[in-house]
Amino acid sequence: MDALLTAIVVWLSANVPTSANFNHPHIEFASQARMIEMRLHGTHSAAQSTVEVGQAPDVVAVYDDERHTIFLPEGWTGTTAAELSVLVHEMVHHLQNVNGQKFECPAAREKPAYLAQDQWLKQFGHNLEDDFSVDMFTIVIKSACVF
Repeated sequence: MDALLTAIVVWLSANVPTSANFNHPHIEFASQARMIEMRLHGTHSAAQSTVEVGQAPDVVAVYDDERHTIFLPEGWTGTTAAELSVLVHEMVHHLQNVNGQKFECPAAREKPAYLAQDQWLKQFGHNLEDDFSVDMFTIVIKSACVF
């Protein structure tokens, strides 16, 4: 996993506005129920999720700032561009954290992560909208600071 994380950091530092940091996060696997609980109870800093109106969120992954830990879903293998893009998204949050980046609000951290994820997917002929039903409007809403 360290070699994969190093490759992602190198790719991110070359393709998005971030600094490389090779102090890698811990990786843990968690059930959907545990990741939803982390998201709903605020025990995480960032969660990539999709939400259907009237339904519980489908949490794809979670990054915990305090523990420097990425939680990936049980069964994640990293064998597809889409699965790897989830790790890319969470690595953006890790780099934001360890590099001390500041944002207007926690939600504002999502836009750079989604944009990096989409850029990763495009290398393989994919995109966020087709693979995750996330369009630019969704990114704007998820990254809006609502006070």
